[in-house]
Formats: sequence, C-alpha cells, structure tokens
Amino acid sequence: MLLILHPDTRKDSDAYRNTLGFLENLPGISIRLHEVTGQQQTLTEVYLLGDTKALDASEITALPAVERVIRISDDYRILGRHKDDQRQSGFTYNGVHFGQDNLNVFAGLCAVDNPRNVEATLKLLQENGQICTRMGAYKPRTNPYSFQGHGKDCLPWVFELAGKYGIKVIAMEVTHENHIEEIDQALEQTGRPTGVMLQVGTRNTQNFELLKAIGRQQTYPALLKRGFGITLNESLNAAEYMASEGNANVVFCLRGMKTEAGNPHRNMVDFAHIPVVKRLTRMPVCVDPSHSVGLRDRAPDGISDIVHATAQGVIAGANMVLVDFHPEPEKALVDGPQALLPGELPAFLEDIRLCHELYLKRQTLYRS
Repeated sequence: MLLILHPDTRKDSDAYRNTLGFLENLPGISIRLHEVTGQQQTLTEVYLLGDTKALDASEITALPAVERVIRISDDYRILGRHKDDQRQSGFTYNGVHFGQDNLNVFAGLCAVDNPRNVEATLKLLQENGQICTRMGAYKPRTNPYSFQGHGKDCLPWVFELAGKYGIKVIAMEVTHENHIEEIDQALEQTGRPTGVMLQVGTRNTQNFELLKAIGRQQTYPALLKRGFGITLNESLNAAEYMASEGNANVVFCLRGMKTEAGNPHRNMVDFAHIPVVKRLTRMPVCVDPSHSVGLRDRAPDGISDIVHATAQGVIAGANMVLVDFHPEPEKALVDGPQALLPGELPAFLEDIRLCHELYLKRQTLYRS
C-alpha cells in the first residue's frame, strides 16, 4: 500500500507526527519513506510493506497528513505507475529537470582521455546551448588489456572544466561503491562546480550490491542501462533495487540488445520499448544510439545510422539522449568508430529538436 501525503507536509508538524505514529503501530507492517522533489513542490510517499490486504483504506485516508491511498502491485512498487496517473514523475537535479515530459541531450566523451579534448568538447557544447554531457572516467572493458579509464585522477580537472563551461550534469559510469565516494570527494574539493548522474553500465545491471550502494545515497541521481542479455522486466527490477534503498531518482536507458541478429550494428536497437517503460513506470527514458549502432556509417540519404536511430528514439518519446562525440575520434581511447564529429553537433541537435516537435504533435493528435 502506498500513501501520498499532502504536498510540502513538514516533518515537524503535528499532522505528520500523528500520521507516522499511527502507521508505526500497525501490526506486521513496516514503513519506508520516499521524498519526491519536483519543480513546484516536494511530495512524501509512504510505503506500507507487509500484509496490507486487511488494512482499511478509508481509515488510512482519514489520517491528517494523508492525501490519498493507492493499492500497489508487487512489480516495481516504488517506480511503477500502479494505474495512478496523478503521482508525480521525474525529478529535478542541479537545476535540470528529468521527467517523462521533457528531453535532455548528453553528448560527450565515452572515455575521458586528456584535458585538451575534454575542454574542446565542453566548449562546443556551451556554444550550442547544452548544459549536460557524458564523461567516462571508469571504463569496464571486455578485454582486460584495454584502456580502463583514468579513474579518480581525472575527476578534479573534468569537474573544473565542466564548471567553466556551464555544464550542470555529467553522466559518469561507476563500477564500484568506492567510485561514488571518489566522485563526491572530487566534487567537494573543487567546490561542486557541476553535478553528476551515476551511470550503471549494462554489465552491472545485475550487480545488486552496486545498485544498493547507489540507492542508499541520496545526493546523486542514477542512469541505469538495460542489461544487454536479460529481459526488460529484469532490468526494470534492477532500477527498483535502487529505489527500494531510498533513491528513486532513476533514469532508465535503452542501449540495444546483444544479439547477432543486430548485425551489422553493434546491438539490436530496442527503442520500441520506450513507450512500454513509460507505461509501466514513472521513470524518464533515455536512449543510447551510439552503443546500439556502434558505427557512424551513413545511409545513401547522407544521414548516419546513429542519427537515424536517435530520431527513432526521440519520435517515440525519449526523454534523454546519451551520445558519443569526440574532437578526434580516430585517436579516441574507447569507441572511436561510433563517436560523431564536432562539426556534426549543430545539425544533430536541430534534428533532435525537429523530431521532438514531431513527437509532441503526434501526442496532440492522439489525445484529441
């Protein structure tokens, strides 16, 4: 059972104390609290865990701080919709809103290589009005002899450069609980000039201890990539792991499925699942065309496969695009063949704008 408290209910109010006091004395029921911070207000959600079938919903609704009561299913208890469209979806972090009704672009380096290329990338993003990016410091690789990323050594200058060029949020993959602490320390040492979204790569989608660690901290939102060899349901439950530990600020990323049927692309593009994820959960949905396609080859129409895949995702309602750009892709230490060129960024962003405009028109068409 899920309780939605009245908006902006203060924890020091009599209504809050009386409500929690009643709930804490329910036999066989445990309580878990989640705060959902939106652009306009903060909502507190109270989850009653245990055998709640016998509870009288009208009695719970009559509690002074309770606005409404929702019976929830077992799947995606926190992140799921549960046939209730009134629940607030999305979140705001470091001044940037992430929801199922807007779109953010995260273009940048799959792997940080040197300050010169990082600065060139961030400068280009600023010139094109962008405030988000991707920067890989920790890079899990299939080959143990491949470049594994600069790790914590690059974090201070990456964060300082991001602040210099007005970047609000950096999507950065982490592969171990220690990386969260290293990112936090580097941000603190540099005066927190930017923000970080902790990215869980496809290899770690079922690294449950990492998911729990990201869930326990409340500072940084998370970007969870779909596992490339597991079902959608299993990947959505991975997101629920983080939410169940306390951090429900999660973006779900589709990045292609591992199968030979996707050849010559790196993976089988799975962007048809965008509306499915939005229907089942309240999570914003991201698409990663770079790792889905894996190369920047062009069709006879002059448009690259990556740009075409991006368009498919945005027209289907994607809320975030994660894409590789590199000033010198031929020298990139990771995934150079799929990195788009700096000169392609203005057209790419305009293409996204046109596709998002078309999505909104399609939405209006079917709602009418």
